[in-house]
Amino acid sequence: MISSFDCAEPGSRAEGLAAAVTAVRAGQLVVLPTDTVYGLGCDAFSTTAVRALLAAKGRGPDLPVPVLVGSWSTVNGLVLSVPQVAHDLIEAFWPGGLSLVLPHAPSLAWDLGETQGTVMLRMPLHPVALELLREIGPMAVSSANRSGSPPASTADEAIAQLGQSVAVYLDGGVSGEPVASTIVDLTGEEPQVLREGAVTRDQLADVLGQAAPLV
Repeated sequence: MISSFDCAEPGSRAEGLAAAVTAVRAGQLVVLPTDTVYGLGCDAFSTTAVRALLAAKGRGPDLPVPVLVGSWSTVNGLVLSVPQVAHDLIEAFWPGGLSLVLPHAPSLAWDLGETQGTVMLRMPLHPVALELLREIGPMAVSSANRSGSPPASTADEAIAQLGQSVAVYLDGGVSGEPVASTIVDLTGEEPQVLREGAVTRDQLADVLGQAAPLV
């Protein structure tokens, strides 16, 4: 039986969040609404759970799983160092549609795929996602769909694709605009846009005080 909770109703939302917390801590998968599309998430520090996430999507480790956080300060414990440019971009665009690629802290015991020592981080602008993240901590989250299929914009679409592989579905209604986050790589000497999405190059340039970063 599918466990889905309507987060528009306060009682169901509280019950669903509690069930999601229990599931994630048990190494299971959950589906959660975000400000872009629905996400398929698990404990970022559980190798078994991340592998289950990739299996549910039908995807290999060649595409590493991003990590969502519930606060700015969480980043400090996940990366080798937070450069000033990262602070500037986080202050300007988090929570929101900007993902940052940074060298991860070498002491962290996680396996997100073939990351080459980096991690992609984002803080989503969605109250249900933020509440879950602040309770659980960092979560490995990918789009809630089978590889090659459209990302889910509703919980029902996620259920249709992922079914019983997910322990808990948090239904937050129709997701925001199905625009992918912008990805900026901060591992080199200069910021580099890997994908332009919700945040434009011009917006990035305004914050960075320079010409738009290279693709």
